[in-house]
Amino acid sequence: MATLANYLIVSGLLFSVGLAGVLLRRNILIIFMGLELMLNAANLSLVAFSRFNLGQDGFPDYNAQVFVFFVITVAAAEVAVGLAIIVALYRARQTTHVEDLDTLKF
Repeated sequence: MATLANYLIVSGLLFSVGLAGVLLRRNILIIFMGLELMLNAANLSLVAFSRFNLGQDGFPDYNAQVFVFFVITVAAAEVAVGLAIIVALYRARQTTHVEDLDTLKF
């Protein structure tokens, strides 16, 4: 059976991969995917803590898992808006490299 520590190790590794993608890569799509990995690592931690936090009656407390559904909903909207911005930047500048996108003015 998996323990809380196992879930937190996987979550930490997932967060580290996402952070490395954000800090080391220059492509805006890879940076965006790294941000999504970091968000999913936080969701995994929330679900793990919710699963292993037992209430007075001995059953798990599912409040954090409900919160994760709201976070996933906001993340889906963020993906739609973020990809639309990336497509608009690509159409205007013909590049997805962060160094070439130094101003907000088209």
